[in-house]
Amino acid sequence: MMRIVPFCVAALSVLASPAFAHPVTSVGSSFDAGLVHPFSGADHLIAITLVGAWSALVGGSARAVWPLTFLIAMLGGFAAASAGLQMGFVEAAISLSMVALGAFVAFEFRMPVMLGAAAIGLFAFFHGHAHRTEAASILVPYVIGFITATAALLLTGMFIGFWGGSAARKSLLRAAGVCAGLVGLLLLGGVA
Repeated sequence: MMRIVPFCVAALSVLASPAFAHPVTSVGSSFDAGLVHPFSGADHLIAITLVGAWSALVGGSARAVWPLTFLIAMLGGFAAASAGLQMGFVEAAISLSMVALGAFVAFEFRMPVMLGAAAIGLFAFFHGHAHRTEAASILVPYVIGFITATAALLLTGMFIGFWGGSAARKSLLRAAGVCAGLVGLLLLGGVA
């Protein structure tokens, strides 16, 4: 697995600049803008997919609780930002979520379901806050769009986690967790 780390750093270093964290402009209030937003930056795309993969790896009730917690807490972060909550460290927190979730997947970290839900809920709150800050308004179609996209990414991550059953596939999944954590560190370095 350590041989893949230099490749990950080289292949993903283009994501290190905060200017590339959200390269697609999805500012708006339409369903399409909401649908595009989670796919518009490596930070959301990777972290959300990792939540699904980690929940599948851990199994049991985590498979349902953690993705649902992510969706609910993300809506909470969106609502808090809509109510005027200002936070200057949202992008850094999102990058840290990538580092933590990458490590959780890479080491197939197990924890009690409720503790994992608390960690995922905290991460999701910041993702939801970012969704609101980058939206033009609070229109319902936008919210439905980003919830739909987030659910699709969570399901994709779960599929990837289930796919990682054999030893070789599990090694690939763990390497992907390492790469995701490195991307989070690179993005964090650009934010700080």
